[in-house]
Amino acid sequence: MTFIINDGVAIPCSCRKVREAEDILKKSGISEKFRNKRFDNFDYSVDMILMDAYKKASDYVKFFNEIENDRGNSIMFLGQVGSGKTHLSLAICNELMDSGVGVVYMGYRDVITRLKQNIMDEVYYNNVMNRYKNARVLLIDDLFKGRISHSDVNIIFEIVNHRYFNNLPVIVSCEKKVSELIDIDEAIGSRIVEMCGDYICEIRGKKLNYRMRG
Repeated sequence: MTFIINDGVAIPCSCRKVREAEDILKKSGISEKFRNKRFDNFDYSVDMILMDAYKKASDYVKFFNEIENDRGNSIMFLGQVGSGKTHLSLAICNELMDSGVGVVYMGYRDVITRLKQNIMDEVYYNNVMNRYKNARVLLIDDLFKGRISHSDVNIIFEIVNHRYFNNLPVIVSCEKKVSELIDIDEAIGSRIVEMCGDYICEIRGKKLNYRMRG
């Protein structure tokens, strides 16, 4: 129970926020390993590009409540493998969840594969798609990773288009450049770019792959 009844009035009990936080985390699909991706353990000392991306990510969290319902309410990290895109994306998600904002994690390749395998199961397909289409905040991790088919594009368009027209924020990590996203599908690429506005972070350079350091 999350309310106490006092003289006919429902008063939130002290455990309510704890249970709400636990519920947000459970529904997020973010593993315990990913919960450890935080701003305070992200190393941006290697290059100014990383420092700029870190600042945009932290600013996004800082101003999220102000921009959530605006057109430019999303953020995208573009760059090579190991550049910290996923770390910063998850740092944002963890901060938002800690403040009571519901976030859903979508690992692009795994989700796309499962959806295509079950595309004839209408109930399954619609349930999964609605989860990603209607989440308060959606993280799409490694967008368009690997070989891309028409089915992949159609599924992502359905999700992005719904969120675009309903002003629902997305957090995107992707190895592609903006021009490459547009080439894959202009409707998807242009919508994401518009949704992100000033929050587009390009992280590229030989020394930026943290997996190869030390």
